[in-house]
Amino acid sequence: MLKLNDPTLLETRSFIGGVWENSKNTFDVVNPADGNLVAKVADFGKTGVRKAIDAAYAAQKDWAAYTAKERADILLKWHDLILENQEDMAQILTAEMGKPITEARGEIGYGASFIRWFAEEARRIDGDIIPGHQRDKRILVLKQPIGVVGSITPWNFPNAMIARKVAPALASGCTFVGRPAELTPLSATVMAVLAERAGIPKGVLNIVTGSDAAEMGKELCENTKVQKITFTGSTRVGSILMQQCAGDIKKLSLELGGNAPFIVFDDADIDKAIEGCLISKFRNAGQTCVCANRIYVQSAVYDKFAKKLADAMSDLKIGHGSEDTTKIGPLISKTGLAKVEDHLSDATSKGAKVLTGGKRSDKGELFFEPTVLADVTNDMKITREETFGPIAPLYKFETEDEVIERANDTEFGLACYFYSNDLSRVWKVTEALEYGIVGVNTGLISSTEGPFGGVKQSGLGREGSKYGIDDFLELKYVCMSV
Repeated sequence: MLKLNDPTLLETRSFIGGVWENSKNTFDVVNPADGNLVAKVADFGKTGVRKAIDAAYAAQKDWAAYTAKERADILLKWHDLILENQEDMAQILTAEMGKPITEARGEIGYGASFIRWFAEEARRIDGDIIPGHQRDKRILVLKQPIGVVGSITPWNFPNAMIARKVAPALASGCTFVGRPAELTPLSATVMAVLAERAGIPKGVLNIVTGSDAAEMGKELCENTKVQKITFTGSTRVGSILMQQCAGDIKKLSLELGGNAPFIVFDDADIDKAIEGCLISKFRNAGQTCVCANRIYVQSAVYDKFAKKLADAMSDLKIGHGSEDTTKIGPLISKTGLAKVEDHLSDATSKGAKVLTGGKRSDKGELFFEPTVLADVTNDMKITREETFGPIAPLYKFETEDEVIERANDTEFGLACYFYSNDLSRVWKVTEALEYGIVGVNTGLISSTEGPFGGVKQSGLGREGSKYGIDDFLELKYVCMSV
């Protein structure tokens, strides 16, 4: 049983039109670390989504009429309430998702930073006056909120992914209908609890919980009252959502799958590269869209790097997420575990060598040991597919041009990393890598200030930064005769 300072934060109902609503049906949320029931949550389908959309549509024009400062003040109060309740929110997140409590606390702070950032950006949505094309003409450009925003978010960062979407939406004057992942809905409902306390008007923020992802998502995409969809998840699902949104040419932001290369050149600081690799690869047990999925090491330092990385595994304590000393928690589901084992089995059957790990942990059913694989080749599944688990596959390369070609040889283009102390090489490789995000001599790239997003089949649009509010606004060109 969760022990919270404020038990009312554990909300199992949906927040629709400013009212907390129960459903006749419920679904179970369980802790992946031990299988224990965390809560029974209201199970709404497309009818609940439609009701939330109607509420958001009715509230949108009034919310847009608020001054930027009025919207900003409410968002800042929401931000403060989140930080005041950070520990309880982290406990809820760890209970339903399984990640170590230290990471959960960090995620709550990270999520709150987006709400503060976009509260401040609300007052900087500036238009333009452009010199006219004729003497009696004046050209104005207005930026206006797009309208109702539908959001679909994943289980791996159940707080931050919603925060990164809802903050710019509300700051710009849009209203919001969020559909959190059924595995982790409680991190979304607790945000709505605090939003209500912060004074967000009825209908402006709606959170609809439910287990029928396909039907709920389809309603968001095909309902003509929704002007924009923002989604984080797999490329396969993103493609489906694009097709469903095509009927009314709905605006889309998509943050999709990745297959991040992590490159270590022979002039790199190996110890720093090891540190960056651990952060990138094993955070959230490898269940992040930007984690290192292919680790390329130049031949002169390959053996040294492989040994140091394998040795570093001893510091990654596996355990229940609620323990402060835990570094590696459980995988989210049996499906996720099966994929990790499938990738490992395929790789070893084709010649890869396990340097450390390579099997399930005795900590529980969904725990897997941090694993380092050597002698990995391009014909293995782990090269082409996103593993989403704690396996670090090592590839040897010889030249700069070779590794750039291999790193870019994927349909994905979300994040990549490389380590080098050669300034000329840094510029060349940075510009040559076909990715939306490049980490140079760092394995930790996510920030409020930076534009997060990918190219190719990793998505459309950017989240965070001064650019992150653009996708929630429409430009209106006004040509005035004087």
